[in-house]
This record gives sequence, C-alpha cells and structure tokens, in this order.
Amino acid sequence: MLTLVAAACGGGGGDDKTAQTKDTSTSSSTPPPPPVAPLTGLPDPTGASLTRPALIIKIENTPQARPQTGLEAADVVYEEVVDGGITRFFAVFNSTLPETVGPIRSVRPIDAPLAQQLGGLFAYSGGISEEIERISSVPSLIPVDESAAGDAMFRESSRSAPHNLYGYPDRFFPFGGAPVPPQPLFTYLATGETFVGEPVQSFTVAESDDTDYNPSYTWEPTTRTWLRSVLGEPSTMASGVQIAPTNVVVQFTTYTPSVGAPGATGTVTGSGEVWVFTDGKLAKGTWTRNDPALPAVYTDAAGAPIKLAPGRTWVELAAFGAETQVVAPPPPVTVPPDPSTSTTKKKNKKND
Repeated sequence: MLTLVAAACGGGGGDDKTAQTKDTSTSSSTPPPPPVAPLTGLPDPTGASLTRPALIIKIENTPQARPQTGLEAADVVYEEVVDGGITRFFAVFNSTLPETVGPIRSVRPIDAPLAQQLGGLFAYSGGISEEIERISSVPSLIPVDESAAGDAMFRESSRSAPHNLYGYPDRFFPFGGAPVPPQPLFTYLATGETFVGEPVQSFTVAESDDTDYNPSYTWEPTTRTWLRSVLGEPSTMASGVQIAPTNVVVQFTTYTPSVGAPGATGTVTGSGEVWVFTDGKLAKGTWTRNDPALPAVYTDAAGAPIKLAPGRTWVELAAFGAETQVVAPPPPVTVPPDPSTSTTKKKNKKND
C-alpha cells in the first residue's frame, strides 16, 4: 500500500494538518487462454502443437497389420481405398505423439494431393517410382522412407515382413518440415454453439466390397465419441484402446484407375457430397476444395459452414455412391401415468 503524506503550513505558525490518502488501485490481470492445437481445436496447455509441423504416417490396415500401434493418438486420420479394395490410413500427428507407430507401409496415388494441404513430414516405406516422385514434389513436405529414416524406423521382430515396420514419431522432427504449425483442416464449434443434425445411434461406411474394410461407428454419449468397429469387433489398438474419434466425416470420393500405379486414385479436389457425424447427430452437405493447398470446406444446404466439435477427427474417403447405412436412435420410452398418483379431483355437486 502506498501512503501519501502532505503538510500544509500557514502564516503565523498555524497547526500542521496531515492528510493520508490510500491508493486503492489494484494490479490484476487475467491470464490468457491456453493455445489451441490447430488439428483438433482443443486447448494445448503445453503449446507443443504450435512448435512442430504435421507428421503424416502411412499405416497399414490389412487383418495381418491389426492391431495397429499409435493410431489412437492421431489428430486426424483419412481412410483411403487403395489396391484390391483394401484401405490404408493417412494418419496425421501433431498435438500428441505416441511412443511408436505402425505398421508403416508405402505411398499411394491419393497421398500427394492429401498432403499438399498440410506440408510437414511424410513417413512411408517405399512405393513405385512415379508415386515417390509425386510425393517428393509436394511443396513444404519432406518425405522420409525407410532407407533414409535411420533410427526413426525399426523392424519389429515379433511380426513378419512387410507388416513389421514401425516408427518413433519424435525422431522424425529433426528432418525438418513446414509450415510450423500446420494450418487447421476444419472449422470448429465455438463455446455455446450447438451442432445441428439428425440424431444417429450408429452407422456403417461401405468403403469396399470386402467387408474387412467397412467400419461401423456407434455413438457413446458418456465420452461423446464414436466407437469404431469392423465386422462387429471393436477397432482396438495394441494399447488396448478402442478407436473413438469425436467427429467422423464421410467424404464421398470419386476413384479412378491409376495408370502405371497399383489401385485407384481418389479425387480429393473439386466437390462432392459429405456427411458429418458429430455430437450423436448427422449433418449432410457438400465438400469443396478448389485449391489443393487449402483444406476442403464443408457447407450445408444453405451454404453455411458445417462446424465440427473440437477433438480428433476421422475422414472416411468412401467411394462415390457407396452405401452408408445409418441407424437412428430408438424412440424415447413413454411411461403412462400412474392412476394412483393422479391429482385430478371430482367436482362435488352441491345440493340445493
């Protein structure tokens, strides 16, 4: 506390008067909110997500590769259709890094246009020369394959090749990568905003004619996530954790045969239909991506942006025309009133 003392002197030896004045000002400051992770929209108290680029890792999804390792920690995962109707994961890590990730597999035609919106690092295990050349030409992206990875990748002795290549995510960042941090891929709901859509209990995405690759998601209201399963079995990782993203986006995609490359190439620029599953509900709209350097924009029938809930997001790049089966929640149970608790009273007639 600061005390000010003032002395007033009058002619003829008058008494001194002392006045004390208290400084009532206080120094108070509100701490700034924590930084927000760009690929989840969640608070990141450590700020680590803002200090590193996106790390993209190609992860296998054949039955021989399951259970995978580290996939549950990815901020964003794209599931893409590749050769033979199988699917692979284009997993993006930034805010959280697992200790190990795998199995890591090869680059495919769809990866370069997907990676262009992110830049950063791309970890993979080889591929045909045309696809390696294509992924190497993506601006601001540093590809790292097994031959150049050094101690960032290793072969797991308990599995057979080619399903045994794994990586240490934290060891990739010394290779560089830009931009830092990556740009957000989605628009998120602000505090107090509500996701508008039709209630959904579960849904199944027909990614392929092979049912080994058709995931189902069931809404779990206690965690406010979508529990992922395949063939009725939970998609459980090596850690024992079931895949459970906050959002699932079904982005209907046109696949065309690849010339000189295995499988098919998915078209992830242009526009198409999109189904967004968030907060136990479904909103249908359109995805548009005219600039390959920018992410897709999701809009509803009125042209307004479809905003996701902050959290992890899985994007199912399902073939255009593929059937996605949606199960609505059961209607609420109506309990008839108990007559014994009725408060209605008969009106007594008054005799004249």
